[in-house]
Amino acid sequence: MFAAPFERGDPRQGLGQPGRASPAPGISPDPKVSRDPKASPDPKTARPERPPPPSLDELFARLQSASDDAEAQGAAKVIERRLARSGSATADLLNERALQAMSGRDFALAAELMDRATVLEPGWSEGWNRRALVFWQLSDKETAIADLKRALVLEPRHFEAWAALGRIYLSLDDKPRALEAFRRAQAIYPRMQSLRGAIEKLTPDVDGRDL
Repeated sequence: MFAAPFERGDPRQGLGQPGRASPAPGISPDPKVSRDPKASPDPKTARPERPPPPSLDELFARLQSASDDAEAQGAAKVIERRLARSGSATADLLNERALQAMSGRDFALAAELMDRATVLEPGWSEGWNRRALVFWQLSDKETAIADLKRALVLEPRHFEAWAALGRIYLSLDDKPRALEAFRRAQAIYPRMQSLRGAIEKLTPDVDGRDL
């Protein structure tokens, strides 16, 4: 038995999806129905792409050339956030717990946690800087100095590590080394307010007073 021919308007005439007619020749399909995901976005509706975040080198350049304190402090905060990233979720968690331990003045626990963090990420300069701060609180200045020096080998522009090193040397009454460390920090962060008074006070004692 032969099948009846298609009636005019029979949706089965479409050769695409069952039950759906193909568009007539010369007529483009409705663009709202489907769109090639690889097609270029409409320039009228496309959102402009966000510029990439500044590199660490660019941030340090901004810090050094800042025209006012607010601009310098903004750059410094972004740098500090970048340096605080270890690249390891485990090391970051250990660091957070160490900060909590320090807030509770449990410096022994904080030291243990930062030991583990720096073992996991030995190339993380901020990890050594924070470990140094813990040992400074434990009055182990020798270890704190060694940790700060290691942090500075990994990131010579770490202005907080230079400033901390200067404070430790000052506590040891080593004024020449303290002044040198403060000046190194100031060269990186010229508008670092916490250094101004210390440098002004130490300079006459170390360099001599003007006659």
